[in-house]
Amino acid sequence: MSGNHSTSRNHLNNHSHNHSHSHSHSHSHGHSGNGKLTVAVLINILLTVVQIIGGVLSGSLSLIADALHNLSDAGAILIAIFARKISAKQADEKMTFGYQRAEIIGTLINSITLIIVGLYLIYEAISKYFSPTEIDGWIVIYIATIALVIDIATAILTYMSGAKSSMNLRAAFIHNVSDALASVAVIIAGVLIIFYQWYVVDVIATILISIYVLYHGGLLALESIKILMQAVPEACEISELKADIELIKGVSAAIDIHVWQLDEHKLFLECKVESVTNNVSIDLAEIKTMLASKYGIKHSTIEVNQSGKAIESSCY
Repeated sequence: MSGNHSTSRNHLNNHSHNHSHSHSHSHSHGHSGNGKLTVAVLINILLTVVQIIGGVLSGSLSLIADALHNLSDAGAILIAIFARKISAKQADEKMTFGYQRAEIIGTLINSITLIIVGLYLIYEAISKYFSPTEIDGWIVIYIATIALVIDIATAILTYMSGAKSSMNLRAAFIHNVSDALASVAVIIAGVLIIFYQWYVVDVIATILISIYVLYHGGLLALESIKILMQAVPEACEISELKADIELIKGVSAAIDIHVWQLDEHKLFLECKVESVTNNVSIDLAEIKTMLASKYGIKHSTIEVNQSGKAIESSCY
């Protein structure tokens, strides 16, 4: 009994030390990253105004659609900044797991806005098809080219702020990348309108942009919902994990296995294990080491039951 207590105490002390270190690092990185994101927001708002004016003057729906997408980019980045600031707060008596899931909620909000924008653009494209108007291709090309340069710049700023390691920022980054692709589509549409008078290409470009936005919005929404619903991470197969625990010396059975993600990086596990006999002790440190090395689970709570005692199971 005293041995298990000592193991738990060491685990808590190590966790406390690691948490303190990582918080200090992320705070410094987040501060500089937020500055880049703020610049990206201001650029996107300015670009939105320019594109709306250009879209109205040229009669191009795809240019106005791109402007709306740009506005959603600014909103996405603002949500990402806000969610990041909340998630940086340390755990307290009310939020014992901390605030990291604020970034997952931010991702879900941004993914839903992507889906709404995508559906709205399809609606507008269909309306435009049945009520076509003349389009000034040169204005479309000029403004879309400026937009493309700015979209690439804001995408780079968002990526440099931590999009590779943060689902929250990745959602904002996808907003920016999809906008850059949208600008390319608008430029192609402008060229085809000038040389071939293919006005329908404006509608086609808008629908293609919409499909791209809906696809990525759907993927991000699904990914964030899985984490919020505490689904088993894709990297973990419960039956395999159960078998690996039962291979540990002294373990006869592992049940009530729960694996979930706190955020996109931190995995947690809870389970019950039964010893082979009352005289054989189970090395919890060995189980924890295996979980960390093979499955990336560095936070685990394991209940040990003596042999012969019934283990009440409510889950897997």
